[in-house]
Amino acid sequence: MASVFWDAESILFIDYLEKGKTMTREYYSNLLTRLDEKICEKRPGLQKKKIIFHQDNASTHKSVLAMGKLRDLHYELLEHPPYSPDLAPADFYLFPKLKLFLAGQRFFSNQEVIAAVDGYFADLMKNHYRDAIMALDHCWNKCISLKGHYVEK
Repeated sequence: MASVFWDAESILFIDYLEKGKTMTREYYSNLLTRLDEKICEKRPGLQKKKIIFHQDNASTHKSVLAMGKLRDLHYELLEHPPYSPDLAPADFYLFPKLKLFLAGQRFFSNQEVIAAVDGYFADLMKNHYRDAIMALDHCWNKCISLKGHYVEK
């Protein structure tokens, strides 16, 4: 499993969960600390600005430990309405294209898959990430105008 953290410019950090391991609230909380270190390294100008953070409603993401970590990091959490997978830009924009890229390829080790994924993201144009953020804005506004329903009835 890969946890991909990105902004409108590029991938900030990818964590590949070791095979056989489980994403726990402790693991996720530590991931947020590592993400913050990457943000400080890659986007030093953001240290004095408000970071708006978006995640889905997975139990590890919403745990007291993770929420406390987000508060400690001074990240503003963009709420994710329950049962709204349409509002996860990784799910509707980033990962489908990655899946198409990986389709039909055979990998003989986890390292080969990781190298392919890292290479895929490294080759994307900068506007790809910005477009994904803009798509989130569009979907978010549509969800609000439809009072929580993404798909019009």
